[in-house]
Amino acid sequence: MAPSFVKEDRPISSAIVNKNEPKPAIIVEQVQLRDRTVTGQQLHIRQYPKFDSLEEERLYRKQHLAAAFRVFADRGFYEGVAGHISVRDPILTDHFFSDLILVNEDGNVVIGTEPINSAAFAIHSEIYKARPNVNAACHAHSVYGKAFSTFGRELDMMTQDALHFYKSHAVYQDFRGVVLDREEGINIAMSLGDGKAAILQNHGLLTVGENVDEAAFWFISLDKTCHAQLLADAASAGSGYKKIMVSEEEAEATAKLVGGPDKGWLAFQGYYDEQLAKTNGSFLK
Repeated sequence: MAPSFVKEDRPISSAIVNKNEPKPAIIVEQVQLRDRTVTGQQLHIRQYPKFDSLEEERLYRKQHLAAAFRVFADRGFYEGVAGHISVRDPILTDHFFSDLILVNEDGNVVIGTEPINSAAFAIHSEIYKARPNVNAACHAHSVYGKAFSTFGRELDMMTQDALHFYKSHAVYQDFRGVVLDREEGINIAMSLGDGKAAILQNHGLLTVGENVDEAAFWFISLDKTCHAQLLADAASAGSGYKKIMVSEEEAEATAKLVGGPDKGWLAFQGYYDEQLAKTNGSFLK
């Protein structure tokens, strides 16, 4: 038997919608996710842990700092020894670990025997002083980050992932070479303000967070966002097509959903689990 076809007498909808045409009212019902299975079992939702002691929290921070170093190395974020991640010590809160060396706010090594990175200290110490809510900071000369930094401009809010940084990133335009003095660190901290990221012109990227997992994920996302914008800008210049930006209303609403500290921490857990699997947990010791 030959196949039968049904013809419907209705206009074919176009794939391109005229934004100027009035839109019908849409009633949006937000999806409510349950915390239990259909059989009533409690779902395990990963959250930042609670600690029984400050020593336990210190160990957690050091282990996740070690994981973050490995994640950055795997993704080629470093240029030789340029690039650093630090986390504030929960016991000596005016001290911070960087490459598992404990340093006080005067740059003296308290735990460890290796010399400190002067640029790391100059930048990180001033951020910790200016931002008591910041417990971790990441800085590196990633390829896409330093490429985009040459424009000395903020990111365009053109993708959902870019909205991690909606009204939460700055551009530090005063490049003075390698950061070796506290004044430059103070200026960078002032430029960062209360945001989570800074694009350091002709230099690289900087991110901060309430914990090292959050700060590390913001760095990964920021570098990818720089990459996406470089591609989009090049494609736009070559094709003549204009980029479509996210509206202010949608940007603000989405940023509240995806840009919080808990979202940054959670997003890094996949990278952390990857390191556990690759190393069999050797970095935890």
